[in-house]
Amino acid sequence: MAPLFLTFFGLLAFGVPIFIALGGASLIYTHFMSAMPDFVVLHRIAGGVDSFPLIAVPFFILAGNLMNTAGITNRIYDFAVAGVGWLRGGLGHVNVVGSVIFAGMSGTAVADAGGLGTIEIKAMRDHGYPDKFAVGITAASSTIGPIIPPSLPMVIFGVMANVSIGQLFAAGLIPGLLMAAAMMAYVTWYAHRYGIGRDQAFRWGVLARSFLRALPPLLTPAIIIGGMSAGLFTPTEAAIAACAWALLLGVLAYRSLSWRQFYRITMDTIETTASVLIIVGAASLFGWVLTTTRVTETVTEALLAITSDPLLLLLIINLLLLIIGCFMETIAAISILVPVLMPAIEKVGIDPVQFGVIMVLNLMIGLLTPPVGMVLFILSRVARMSFDRTVMAVLPFLFPLLAVLVAISAFPSLTLYLPSLLYR
Repeated sequence: MAPLFLTFFGLLAFGVPIFIALGGASLIYTHFMSAMPDFVVLHRIAGGVDSFPLIAVPFFILAGNLMNTAGITNRIYDFAVAGVGWLRGGLGHVNVVGSVIFAGMSGTAVADAGGLGTIEIKAMRDHGYPDKFAVGITAASSTIGPIIPPSLPMVIFGVMANVSIGQLFAAGLIPGLLMAAAMMAYVTWYAHRYGIGRDQAFRWGVLARSFLRALPPLLTPAIIIGGMSAGLFTPTEAAIAACAWALLLGVLAYRSLSWRQFYRITMDTIETTASVLIIVGAASLFGWVLTTTRVTETVTEALLAITSDPLLLLLIINLLLLIIGCFMETIAAISILVPVLMPAIEKVGIDPVQFGVIMVLNLMIGLLTPPVGMVLFILSRVARMSFDRTVMAVLPFLFPLLAVLVAISAFPSLTLYLPSLLYR
């Protein structure tokens, strides 16, 4: 198996796109070093994306794009300002609360950072907040998006691990709220430490008006989670429902979405979906090669030779995922690592739903770490700040996220309580 990995990492070192590195390494291995016929490669790639739950991918991407373009993010932000802007370090809290609300609509950290991030950083600068603090809290809060349902990475994990996507969505809610609480606690400490005051007085009238303006978007999470819990639609169909609701708001209710904008959003969604699915297809081929050559069994035996204690095994895997998250894109990492790690996880009795949330949170932290952290690049561009300064701004905010990661690893009930309640 050494030639497979050497080819893969060699292609990555030369800057080859991840899907070509995955597919190319697999093709070279199957053609020159095994007896597998070449048509198997195409069959495995096609089989990797031929999955009903993956239909949710383009629709969740489209829903996030529609929310950003239709001006819905502005209403969410105004409501968050009215709700928590009166606290010390108010706009820092607004940043977190806005991300929690938007997380129930988009399911991606990139959509949060690119949509709400633009509004939040400008507002914090206008109120005199330090650039490093504004960029750091914006980056950290965007990672809530893929934890609180709906979640694009959890859809991919559910497909690869054959785990209920509905249970994964439910499992992410409490950890997502814990992430928000940890970041708000950090904002409170920072505000007292550096003498940051309140940004506005609390007024019931302003809160009520902003709530009414934001009420239709706020119903989106209720529609998604409520519909799935009531059995009205599957997680895949929930993505379509989110798009339909966003279109209804943008076209009919707010009249803020033109046909030209809709065409551009559709093209952007097609482009993003194509890039996601081609990675999934190539990673499925790579994972299949690993499985057929018994690499997954070797990895399982190696991990279990170190320890069979579930908590210690999770610690080792967490460290591995944190390192991999620094160098590999989220979807590719999930697609490659799930077939490798799941056998060991199942043998020591770790619930795959809990592990799904742990893996996604690890890889979300990876979005905030160089050299491949996508959120870092987006906010560096949005804030017009150098990449090095953006990295330094984000570093202090990794500690609240790591604290939540430790908590959900040590206490399975934090992730499994809601799934057991809703899917008994």
